[in-house]
Amino acid sequence: MLEKNKSTAVKKGGFEKVLDWIERVGNKLPHPFILFVYITIALMIISAVLASAKVSVVNPGTQKVVEAKSLLSAEGIRWMLQSALKNFTGFAPLGLVLAMLMGIGLAEQVGLLSAFMRKTMYGAPLWAISMAVMFVGINGNIASDASVVIIPALAASVYLSLGKNPLVGLVAGYAAACAGFSANLIIVGTDALLAGITQEAVKILDPNMQVNPSINWYFMMASTVIFTIVGAWITDRIIAPRLGDYKGKAKVLQNNDLTPLENKGLRNAGLAALAFLIILGIFVIPQGAILRDPKTGGLIPSPFLSGIIPILMLFFITIAVAYGKTVGTIKKADDVPKHMAEAMKTMSGYIVLVFVIGQFVAYFDWSNIGVILAVKGADFLKSIGFTGIPLILGLILLSTIINLFIGSGSAKWSVLAPIFVPMMMLLGYSPSFTQAIYRIGDSSTNPISPLFPYFPIVLGMAQQYDENAGVGTIISLMIPYSLIFLVVWILQLFVWMALKLPLGPGAGIYM
Repeated sequence: MLEKNKSTAVKKGGFEKVLDWIERVGNKLPHPFILFVYITIALMIISAVLASAKVSVVNPGTQKVVEAKSLLSAEGIRWMLQSALKNFTGFAPLGLVLAMLMGIGLAEQVGLLSAFMRKTMYGAPLWAISMAVMFVGINGNIASDASVVIIPALAASVYLSLGKNPLVGLVAGYAAACAGFSANLIIVGTDALLAGITQEAVKILDPNMQVNPSINWYFMMASTVIFTIVGAWITDRIIAPRLGDYKGKAKVLQNNDLTPLENKGLRNAGLAALAFLIILGIFVIPQGAILRDPKTGGLIPSPFLSGIIPILMLFFITIAVAYGKTVGTIKKADDVPKHMAEAMKTMSGYIVLVFVIGQFVAYFDWSNIGVILAVKGADFLKSIGFTGIPLILGLILLSTIINLFIGSGSAKWSVLAPIFVPMMMLLGYSPSFTQAIYRIGDSSTNPISPLFPYFPIVLGMAQQYDENAGVGTIISLMIPYSLIFLVVWILQLFVWMALKLPLGPGAGIYM
């Protein structure tokens, strides 16, 4: 066993006491659904107080006076009842996320994503194994939350099969999947989810402004490359020396090598992807192509960007069918909707949560509290000079702290977006920039939160290799990743600001 881990687990320093306090407080918080019920009730009361006080502001976008409206008035109660279903079904992220999952879920159900991850990690040369684990882990959010369980287990197995310490692989995989959760080379479900919430928040000030899931694409693509390199450096220079050689008795119990049929499936999926991209290129690249803007002929904005979610859904369905037909997980056409339905089962909790989140966001808008908070908040920040870099760092810090207590990314952003997106718009910052700020803080502290939903699972995996591993063991090994990722991400953001680089197609930093 690793004596270092034993001492780490036993010793309770000041930092571990803080983590214990976070765990105790966080465990006392109700389920996100109940939490939003409480927040919504509080919003109703606040709206009544502000309305009775006749609080109003001038909307900078329309130059019209906006007054607070009470949700507890006769008009408010009638509106809440009549709009409840519309608030639910019209909540932008719901359709975006479910559509994405139909494609990505099919790819996961037929085994394509698992095969691709194993191929990448097991096929990497020995010198690049850390980079392979980080790259696959960071891009693993294609498979959504499942990656947080799959990748650490795969990485530990890879390291063990190579005669390396499996805990190093486990830790690296967990850090990549959690701390790098926002980054990816392509647009995934997380982008659709957050952009949908951002769109709802933007409507508070400008109902005509459109937000699409690609607004952080360039920034997150760069983050993927940067964190693959930085994460591998942390793994090789800090984590591996700290853990030392593995002296446990664990052995590789499962053969994760790909079968010839799985390799053939990946090849056919690759050919299908190539064919899809060629056809898409014909629809996008030439002047006058049907997915360009019919009036300007440009790509920003265009049907291509506004339809990116259906396009991605079709892409994943195409490659999933090619793989599934090859390996036999899809034998007939009926298997496709069956696999999709199986994937959708994982979204039942999200759909339930969306009902109350949709009400909260709509109430925020109808009561005009969103506009009032944005205008008065922006004026206050200007009056005290709390703008620019201090404001950005403050929002990142707020996001990191909240993330320690509330695990659901959609729940956190649903609370913060209606307040900070309009406020930052009034201060001259685009919604895409505010969303990027949130994502930096939200992802960075994922691995060090003992309340992260998959933390107990990863802890259980670690104890298979070292029975003395505890919460302190995992947290202490995650801190270098969290802190260094946070600092590097902030520096990347400042470079983006200095060079005025776009965060995504047509998505700048400033309004």
